[in-house]
Amino acid sequence: VLYPFGPGVGDEATRHEDDGTSPEIILQENFSFFGRAHRSLYVNNNGVVSFGTMVPEFTPQPFPLPGDRPFVAPYWADVDTRLGGDVFYRQSRDPQLLARLAQDLAPVVPPGDPLPQPTWAFVATWDRVAYFGAASNKVNTFQAVLASDGITCFVLLNYGDLQWTTGIANQGDPHTGLGGIPAQAGFNSGDDVHYYNVPGSRTPAVQSLSHRSNLGVPGRWAFRVDHFEATEGPPETPGTLSKTPEAPWS
Repeated sequence: VLYPFGPGVGDEATRHEDDGTSPEIILQENFSFFGRAHRSLYVNNNGVVSFGTMVPEFTPQPFPLPGDRPFVAPYWADVDTRLGGDVFYRQSRDPQLLARLAQDLAPVVPPGDPLPQPTWAFVATWDRVAYFGAASNKVNTFQAVLASDGITCFVLLNYGDLQWTTGIANQGDPHTGLGGIPAQAGFNSGDDVHYYNVPGSRTPAVQSLSHRSNLGVPGRWAFRVDHFEATEGPPETPGTLSKTPEAPWS
């Protein structure tokens, strides 16, 4: 489910620290997110890609958040890479990656609309990351991918193995990484109005994101995000947990 990542494909990595973040990353193309164009972002160790400002906070909160804090959260939780794992990121115009993204994003587009033809992508990957206060070797692997053709913008959330939901500062069990306030997944536009909580966020069910989908591909979720009318994408895969977001795109 995950796209290629790591030093072999030119990724950079954040420092191994608790609540760390990347430097500000200037984008090669504007990325439009809920009607606002962004030219830079940060990759935050705690499972967030944020526009304009860092997000070091380790306690996941339900969207919408107050204040101007636009970000994508594949798995917002208390990551501690000092205890294990890496957070990788890169911009890419690799034709093979873009062709694969075009194919994988096609189901997101309503019938009759032009098919996605991304010309740029940003890939952030949390590879086997540990949780704060871990007294176990449980780790999580997940990825956020931003893709754009310069106008139309998409986000894909890809989930590998998810073994924990909560660090100990959020009342998680140090031996299991479960309980307390589990991880949050979704989008926050920063305007206090438009947002999306992936079903299961901040509940134990968030750990099952690697088995669920809105595309029929277990572990993959995809959304168009450039305008206010952004859809949730196709319905969640039949036979999985019901789709009960706290609110759709308002």
